[in-house]
Amino acid sequence: MDKEKGYIDLSKRRVSPEDVAACEDRFNKAKAVHGVLRHVAERRKFYLEDLYEKIGWPLYKKYGHAFDAFKLAISDDKNAGDPFEDLEIPADLKEELRTYILRRLAPQPVKIRSDIEVSCFTYEGIDAIREALSAGIAVGTENSSIKIKLIAPPIYVLSTTTLDKEAGIALLGSSIDAIRAIITSKGGKMDVKMAPKAVSVKEETELQAMMDRLALENEEVDGDAPEED
Repeated sequence: MDKEKGYIDLSKRRVSPEDVAACEDRFNKAKAVHGVLRHVAERRKFYLEDLYEKIGWPLYKKYGHAFDAFKLAISDDKNAGDPFEDLEIPADLKEELRTYILRRLAPQPVKIRSDIEVSCFTYEGIDAIREALSAGIAVGTENSSIKIKLIAPPIYVLSTTTLDKEAGIALLGSSIDAIRAIITSKGGKMDVKMAPKAVSVKEETELQAMMDRLALENEEVDGDAPEED
């Protein structure tokens, strides 16, 4: 601190990446908690500070972070307990909190995608590719099925939708391993063009536009059909 100028010297570059990530995580959690309490305060015409005294700060003290208590409140774990049980607030306020927390903090589905190149020029050819891709699809689970689309030979897109990004990435990784094992055993090969990652709506829109364009280019146009005798 520079007392003469009244400045506080804050430098993100001097902080370790681990500390940066931990601080950003705490900030995002606190921002979510503040958003919930502010929403309830506005609806109920309460002072926000009063809600912090009755809800926020007691939960911070008991659970380390009120965000963790909020997540516990909407958990499916029956043995987790009720984090709002000891709060001195009306039952209808507790229910309103749960309803809004569920709407605000419930995990959203994430699209995971990977692009691969699969080819096989041995006798089994396309049958080997079909078997390998089927093995990749079979790795999918009931909650996270795996879809494979052809962009243009030999490029294929693997995708899955999941609530857990890391689990989805790992699932596509296992699918790729299964495809590689089959195709290499048949004398073919597989290359990963884009490793599994979470994709944005923009990326998905661009992919769909490219596939639509390729499909259009592959369609027969007037004059392509052979002339009749």
